[in-house]
Amino acid sequence: MSNSRFPRFLHAGESALVVEYGDRIDPEIHDKVLALDAAIAVAAIPGIIETVPTYRSLMIEYDPERLEPDALIECLRNLPVAVAESRKVQRRWAVPACYAPGLALDLAFISESLGLTTAKVVELHSSAVYRIYMYGFAPGFAYLGGLPRALDISRRAEPRARVPANCLLVAGGQALISTVPMPTGWHVVGRTPERFFALERDPIFLAAVGDEVTFEAVDEATFTRLEARAAAGETVARLIESRP
Repeated sequence: MSNSRFPRFLHAGESALVVEYGDRIDPEIHDKVLALDAAIAVAAIPGIIETVPTYRSLMIEYDPERLEPDALIECLRNLPVAVAESRKVQRRWAVPACYAPGLALDLAFISESLGLTTAKVVELHSSAVYRIYMYGFAPGFAYLGGLPRALDISRRAEPRARVPANCLLVAGGQALISTVPMPTGWHVVGRTPERFFALERDPIFLAAVGDEVTFEAVDEATFTRLEARAAAGETVARLIESRP
């Protein structure tokens, strides 16, 4: 159902504009964000510096000396944006994931809190199909939609002071793949040997916003082998589907 309140054009300081398409995490809303992002890339509007897609909006950074905000809004209103053309190719990645107790630091807590067995938590997390909605907070942090409702859990009461890179995190109905060691209030449900962010790799980000992700459970020995291969520069996630 269409909502007459959207899209909304919101000024973010003197050199950025946010185009907002909704107020919730929803694939149809995200498709509109990606469609606008793609249309802007095709149009190559002079003065636009960068675009940043999020769950429900697109931030557009522009040079105010080359592009007036009202002119930018008018240009955006007239772009030929079609949701069906938001991406030329849709990709799905199979990402190895280890849920061993030494790596899945909060698996037991999640299980107890939600009244599920640890095996069921792993089954639910690894059987879902996720969408990468945005990168944020730190380089390569992939925010995912598609977490099963049965795994909806609040953030930790006390954040952990530090967790390793490449953790699989859940909290507040969302899932996340981290890329650097960090403190976090999210729950660590597992780890992947894959690196979603690597400066020496082309592309630096393994997957694109809008790509889909599934997790393939591996044991700890396999995780250790794959982690060594990933550290040597190999991509250990598999591209299992690519379609127009």
